[in-house]
Amino acid sequence: MKRSRAVLVSVLGSTLIASALAAVPPQRPSKQYTIEQFLETITISGASFASDEKTLLFSSNRTGIYNVNSVPVAGGSATALTDATRDSTFLVSAFPHDGRFLYTHDEGGNERNHLYVKTAEGAERDLTPGEKLKAEFLDWTHSGDGLYVQTNERDERYFDVYLYDASTFGRRLVFRDDLGYHLGAISDDGKWLAFQKTNSTSDSDMFLWNVAQRELKLLSKHAGIAQYDPSAFDPSGRWLYYLTNDGSEFIRVARYELATGKTEDVEKADWDVEWTFFSDGGKYRLSAVNADGRSVLYVFDGRTGAPVALPPFPAGEISSVRVSRSETRLAFELDGDRGPNNLYVYEFGAKAPVRLTDTMSKDVDPEDLVEGRVVRFPSFDGMEIPNIFYQPYQATPSSKAPALVWVHGGPGGQTRRQYSAPIQYLVNHGYVILGINNRGSSGYGKTFNTADDHKHGREPLWDCVAAKKYLQTLPEVDPNRIAIVGGSYGGYMVLAALAFQPDVFTAGVDLFGISNWIRTLESIPKWWEGERLALYKEIGDPEKDRDFLRETSPLFHADAIRKPLMVVQGANDPRVIKSESDDIVAAVKKNGVPVEYVVFPDEGHGFSKKANQIVAWRSIREFLDKYVASAAAPAKAAGGR
Repeated sequence: MKRSRAVLVSVLGSTLIASALAAVPPQRPSKQYTIEQFLETITISGASFASDEKTLLFSSNRTGIYNVNSVPVAGGSATALTDATRDSTFLVSAFPHDGRFLYTHDEGGNERNHLYVKTAEGAERDLTPGEKLKAEFLDWTHSGDGLYVQTNERDERYFDVYLYDASTFGRRLVFRDDLGYHLGAISDDGKWLAFQKTNSTSDSDMFLWNVAQRELKLLSKHAGIAQYDPSAFDPSGRWLYYLTNDGSEFIRVARYELATGKTEDVEKADWDVEWTFFSDGGKYRLSAVNADGRSVLYVFDGRTGAPVALPPFPAGEISSVRVSRSETRLAFELDGDRGPNNLYVYEFGAKAPVRLTDTMSKDVDPEDLVEGRVVRFPSFDGMEIPNIFYQPYQATPSSKAPALVWVHGGPGGQTRRQYSAPIQYLVNHGYVILGINNRGSSGYGKTFNTADDHKHGREPLWDCVAAKKYLQTLPEVDPNRIAIVGGSYGGYMVLAALAFQPDVFTAGVDLFGISNWIRTLESIPKWWEGERLALYKEIGDPEKDRDFLRETSPLFHADAIRKPLMVVQGANDPRVIKSESDDIVAAVKKNGVPVEYVVFPDEGHGFSKKANQIVAWRSIREFLDKYVASAAAPAKAAGGR
């Protein structure tokens, strides 16, 4: 179950309709690669300019586990700045005026992250010590001499906001939370904080906190369903910029005048605006529009609002967008369908950005990989369903391939056009993949996003059934060899498909999916208190809607499952606890159905360690080869694993 929206920015790709898929692709790949070769690729995340702006800090799993690294802005080799060997360690931010940096890690995937600082001399300090707390960095003060941090140390359910001194690490309480607010923006002068309060997964309110007067004011009175998400105060302190879809299908940028309460629209698009922020000095405002699963980056003059021209960037998804404090450089990560994230830096006014890293596995030829394509099909009720489609080179009308319906997490997530080593690995070994954005997915408007509310296990699942029927119409797909794969909420969809539509799919692969909604909703982490009622409104209340939740929970209908099932689980998962997978595995085994179960004792909700990723995806492919690829046709040469 995904909590936060990813920040991904890129150039809009072309949209292909179903009829375009009939074309036979070039006869590649020249080679099939092992999962070890695919995962020799280095994954990076996060970007932060060092105080002198001569280096960029980022997170990298080059050693098999994430650590903080740095690379010169002028180019050169990356240097490791942390040496964790047990728990993945992620960069948070470089200090604005010296060589220190902030980073975070949890213990074995339990999501109880603390905030740490490492000095220029290499000493480490936990800024948020404690046994049960969870902490998160929020922002720097405008001067850079302080940092805002939120922790749930007082009450596990809620996050209080503290202001830390960047030198002494003394702190003071700025805001005490007793209702489940989410901080969205802090004014440069520190006088105002803007919060979001979640009402449902598709409805929220916006509040303004006066620090001096300790008063909280509702800014977003509205009728009907609408999102309000505070994003940034402008440097002058006059306006609060926010995202909203009040009165419209798609999210736009608007602003609220602090002195008068006047509101006005700033930026609209035919799709959702994902985020907007100002550079430190206010020279630029940046935003991203989620256009059909691939975002577009816009840069504006921060004072006049005029567009700032950028040269063509390489095609792909851009994330971790940062502007240096001097406002002379832009850093970002970029990946493409056939290549993983790399770190880039762009000097404003230059002809092109410069790539600073090379993360692709030396053993894998990108020409052997495939581009994702946007396709659509009408579902059972005529609703148009968008998808990302991957067709293996070896799949042709004369050599039909097995296929997978790939369901994203959520509820409310989105399948995007971005590099995925597991997807490319399976496509490289001959599997067609359809990454479905079933109703309820984000990015396609308010109506589409809310179309799954209180309908889980039914209409969204029926979209997956329609996806299978769509795949059966494609000349490159074997209509008798189509499985379903998904993680988290997508894992629930896998289990629901096998339990409620038991004859549709050839097999299912569930990665840490929900089998019992009642237990999952009753055992959500305490720090999700702000989202608890929102989940109840969308999925069901475990007290008021108990019968409905039992009806839509695959565990209570596991006796209907008769197709092979694979389950993968992290033992420390706080969102979908291990019992969810233990129980469904035990129940399905009673049916005499083939069940394979992989548990990682040192992982949580998702797998951050490369060694575990290798085991998981090798096992998944072996399962699919055995129960899907061989289901109705002779198995081909195995190739690498």
